[in-house]
Amino acid sequence: MNEPQNKNPWYWIPTLNFASGFPYVIIISVSVLMYKNLGINNEDIGLYTSLLYLPWVVKPLWSPFIDLHGTKRNWFLSMQLFISVAFLIVGFIIPTSHFFMLSLAIFWVAAFASASNDVASDGFYMLALRKEQQSFFLGIRSTFYRASMLTGNGLIILLAGYLEHQYSDNQKAWSYTMILVGLIMTVLTIYNYFTTPKTELPIVNGQTEEKNFATVFASFFKKKQIGLVLTFILLFRLGESQLLKMLTPFLVDKTEVGGLGLATEDVGIIYGTFGLIALTIGGILGGIAISKHGLGKWMLPMILTMHLPILGFILLAYFHPASIYYVYAVVILEQFGYGFGFAAFMMYLIYVADGESKTSHYSIATGFMALGMMLPGMLSGYIQQYLGYGNFFIWVFLATIPGVILSQLLIYPKEFGKKEEEKK
Repeated sequence: MNEPQNKNPWYWIPTLNFASGFPYVIIISVSVLMYKNLGINNEDIGLYTSLLYLPWVVKPLWSPFIDLHGTKRNWFLSMQLFISVAFLIVGFIIPTSHFFMLSLAIFWVAAFASASNDVASDGFYMLALRKEQQSFFLGIRSTFYRASMLTGNGLIILLAGYLEHQYSDNQKAWSYTMILVGLIMTVLTIYNYFTTPKTELPIVNGQTEEKNFATVFASFFKKKQIGLVLTFILLFRLGESQLLKMLTPFLVDKTEVGGLGLATEDVGIIYGTFGLIALTIGGILGGIAISKHGLGKWMLPMILTMHLPILGFILLAYFHPASIYYVYAVVILEQFGYGFGFAAFMMYLIYVADGESKTSHYSIATGFMALGMMLPGMLSGYIQQYLGYGNFFIWVFLATIPGVILSQLLIYPKEFGKKEEEKK
């Protein structure tokens, strides 16, 4: 009856958030390198892989449906299983002649399942944990979410690079890689089935705190400073959205076209080892800092820590250092800054969603965040081709400035996120 108490959050929070981030990074990020190595150009990569953000943009439209039908646990388990099958299908599609459009179609369907998985997982997190636990586990939660991203951008890419050399056939290498990704998702789904607590009863006859879609959706737009809040959410990741799409092509493109000419395995090692360690440390420290002092003290320092490492990519693009250790240094700084700084943004989204209908409101907030990632990302390939890599990274850095300015105009409790015992 009181099963949540018998399930230690440490058993399921890491894997539940890993299973939330892992399909996202495969669909949004790893697909970029996969298509690059399978011969697709930067413009098509930027445009079509950015369109894969669309399910995360529109997920607020069906998040009330997830709240109104069934339990969050049943939703995320079924969605994770669906994603597992989708990745297996992509693996079998890659060797075919029309792999690009076919795999994009499967990725797009899997993206809807992944966005639904996020809605259910976020809601489950807020239902299964007490307020003080939510604050404590925020750093752990975001760290394992980002760890899943680095597993995709690191270990999965490292494996793909190894298989490319083994078989001298990129299609076969990426086919096997995607099949393995599907199997990893299957294992995560099974583990989450046995470790997540049954905190909810199935909703009967529509009895829920979130009455209907219209009321839930409209109530979000009645929040204080909502115009400024939405502008901040949309613009905060304006630079990052473009950086993420063109960073991998920059690392692997030939030096003649302005890239660094790294092998696929090099990219995997950089992100899968030192990058992962830096991100983990940054994420944990970010969560601890907010829980100790509150969001108000750390908002600006965290945002600056997140954005300033872009300067390192400008230097790499212009000077093309011979030693790969400079690339390591920039990536380590960028990943640490991301882990440390992004905690502030996610805590602010929790504040925006706080109150009645928090599951759907959080979903709406992250939907606007995804829109802020999708639209600039769609243009990133064209902008990079026009400007070249060096000027492109300068533009990306300048694009972070509006978010920094807007963050200083937001009104919120300065001690939000601070542990109760620290408040007095």
